[in-house]
Formats: sequence, C-alpha cells, structure tokens
Amino acid sequence: MSDVLLGIDLGTTSVKAVLLAADSRAVVAAHSEPTAADLSDVRGIKAKEQDPGLIIDAVNRCVEQLPRDRLQHVCRVGLTGQMHGVLFWRANTGCDWSDGDSFTPRDTSQLVTWQDGRCSSDFLSALPKPQSHLAVSTGFGCATIFWYMKHRPKFLEDFTVAGTIQDYVVSMLCGLDSCVMTPQNAASWGFFNTATNQWNENVLKAAGFPIRLLPRCAPAGALVGQTCSAWHGVPAGTPVGAALGDFQCSVYSCMSAPADAVLNISTSAQLTFALPAGFTPPDSPQIESSISYFPYFDSSYLAVAASLNGGNVLATFVETLTAWIKEFGVELSDSCMYEKLIGCALSQETSDLMVSPTILGERHDPRRLGQVTNISACNLSLGHVFRALCRGVVSNVASMMPLEHLQRAGVSRIVGSGSALARNEVLRQEVERAFPLQVDYGQNADSAVGVAMVLCDRLHNVPGNPCMFT
Repeated sequence: MSDVLLGIDLGTTSVKAVLLAADSRAVVAAHSEPTAADLSDVRGIKAKEQDPGLIIDAVNRCVEQLPRDRLQHVCRVGLTGQMHGVLFWRANTGCDWSDGDSFTPRDTSQLVTWQDGRCSSDFLSALPKPQSHLAVSTGFGCATIFWYMKHRPKFLEDFTVAGTIQDYVVSMLCGLDSCVMTPQNAASWGFFNTATNQWNENVLKAAGFPIRLLPRCAPAGALVGQTCSAWHGVPAGTPVGAALGDFQCSVYSCMSAPADAVLNISTSAQLTFALPAGFTPPDSPQIESSISYFPYFDSSYLAVAASLNGGNVLATFVETLTAWIKEFGVELSDSCMYEKLIGCALSQETSDLMVSPTILGERHDPRRLGQVTNISACNLSLGHVFRALCRGVVSNVASMMPLEHLQRAGVSRIVGSGSALARNEVLRQEVERAFPLQVDYGQNADSAVGVAMVLCDRLHNVPGNPCMFT
C-alpha cells in the first residue's frame, strides 16, 4: 500500500483529520469531530477559554476513525490549528500515554483562545511597543501572558512551556521537552519580528516578561521530531512537522495561481492574496490599517484583511431570533431557523436596509460596534433584515480590502470558501455583487488538507510558491 500523509486541524469548534496520498495529493480518507470545549467566563473578564482535554479527546477520536491499514503507512504527520491562542504546560509531564496508543493532557492550563477579550484597549496601549510590523491585540499569546503577569503572576510559576494548541500536540507526539513554533504561529502571538525570525527579547526582558516561556523557532514546513509512540496505528518514529497556522494552511489548500485571492467566511472572515517575492512589510505596526501581512512560506507574505465578524455574526442573529421566538412558547432549532431565513432573503433580492455587523469590533478598530440604519416601515421583514445582514458581512470585508486594491495587485479571480459561504446562497450572491470578478467556489479551503499538502510538497522538494500549486 502506498504512503500517505496525516494532516490534522485543531479548529475553534472542531477537529479534522485527513489522509493524503503521497504520490497524487488526493484525499483518501477524512473525519471530523466537534470539540464542545468552550468554557464559561466565570471570572467576568471576557475570557474565552477551552478545555484542552476535550480538544485532545476529539483529536484521538478523529484519528481513530481513519482506516487503520492506511494509518500504518503514514510517512509524515502535520498539525495546524487556531492561531493567536496560548496553552501552558510543564516540560516532560504535559501528557499521559495510555496502553491504547493515545495520550491525554496532564499539568496543563486551559487554552486561552484567539477570541479572548480580557485585554482591554487601555491595557494593550500600556504594553511596550513591539519591534514588528504586526500590532498586538487581545487574544494574542504574548498579550495574554502580559495579562497574567499583571493580574495572576503566580499562575505563570506553575508552568515551564507555552505554545498554541497545535504546538502542544506536536510536543506531545514527539516527546519534546520544549515548544518549537513556526513564524506563522509566532507572528500571531505578537512581539515577533518576521524579518529576522526572532522574538523581541530585549523589549520583553525590559518589561519583565518571562522569556523562558517563549518557544524556539523553526521554519514553516520543517520537521521537528518523530512520534515517540505508536498512535492509533501511526508507527512510532514517524516524522512530524512543526505546527502551522490554520489560516496559511487553508490558503495553501486552494490558492492555485498568483492572480487568485481567497475569501473565506466561516466563524470569522478573511480576504487574502499572495504578495510577490521580495516584498518586505513595514518596520512598525500600522495600527489603524485594516490590512495585515502574514508570514507564509519561504520568506513570502500574504496580504490579509482579517475580520472578526463573519459567520459568527449570522449565528448570533439566528440564536437571538430563536430565543425571542422561544419566549412566545414556540421552539425552532437554529438549523431550521437558518434555512427559513435564507429562504426569506432569497425571495427578497435587494434591500435598502443598511446593517453594519461589526458587533465584535475589529482588531484595527476595537471600539467599533454594529449599527442598523435607513430603517423604514417597508424594510423590516425577515427577508430584508437577513439580506441586509449578509450584505453587511461582505461589505465590511470589502471595506477592509477594497476591489481597487485587489485589482492593483493583479487579482483576477476570487476563490470563495468557508462553511458560511458553503451553506448560504444569499451570502454568495452578495460576494458576487461586491466583487465583480470571477468567483469560484469549487476549491474549498481546508486547513487539514493544506498542512498535509505542505508536507507532501516538501517531501517532493516543491517550494511553497503559489505559482506551483496544482
């Protein structure tokens, strides 16, 4: 049987595992599991935390469901997952391996996710200025560590290692006593210079930051160890890649030409395109800019408009409407409500109702809130409201990276992907109105596939150049 690569994506709400044929890059098996790992904000600090035990349970279930005869032929393992967040653990005691070739977390913190809101604008403005082109926002790993330094300093004394959730899994699979992090994840933490691939150690030391918690860096696409034990059929000694960012992997999975841009609308929303070789980002953060530059592969960058408001806004509206109806003694599931709203909006082709859906703010404008304007007695039907809400989600992304910006960069096609776009025809209609370019939905972004493709291409010495994607 031919070799396969195992790619795993540890997402915000679910885990997905895929097996990719090493010779053809075809997906031969895939499975996903919900994590249901969210924890309540019991401290009232706008915390967004998840139980790592439930996430690892989902990882183990995912891999276990893949064909065991195929798992025995895995030649490389790649991990990706939700960026920005931070998990703390102790070296050498971060997990327990069972006789059933799986592991469970031990001596870890909760995962503080990218959605965490404990770092206020005032708190962030008091932090030292990073020597990086990327600003620091709440939910970023280094910002969270600074918050613990101020509010719960003894908490940090219990741990010796920190990383993203995907970095943690790599460390446990390989039995590493430290964390190895790629520039993709390091940049998402803040206080990391992508030009030198180094942490801002002098800046952080001067602020009393616990430097011991900073991971050491390895290039995106590099191998950092081997599985220390058999794992659901994956042989011990299988090479494992350094964990990658889920955003970069999702782009890698579906961007096939330099003239492509990728629009992903799932929980949040991102619009991105690859910058030409030799591009260098600014020396310092452009705090009010809606476009960021994310490290990609082989010293290249992506131009990214990353909105915090995507499918989560639509989900909030659906949940709110469901709760209102329930108060009248009528119960409808969220999925049923969503289908009915799409049907109403499809019958309402246009609306002059205006919805600005930024209920979560934006990283470049955190104080921004949502608005509904141009209300009249004629545009308050569900069709009008949901049509306007979908248009607002798309218009917000388009305002962050306007059509003219894409055209100047030579973009001629948009690859639309993400769960929200896949299930919502109204949203797709609004994308095509906002961006009068060729829009294709056939190549769905998939981070689990993307991380496996990266390792497959490195196995065959194919560089991470979008011109070479097939």
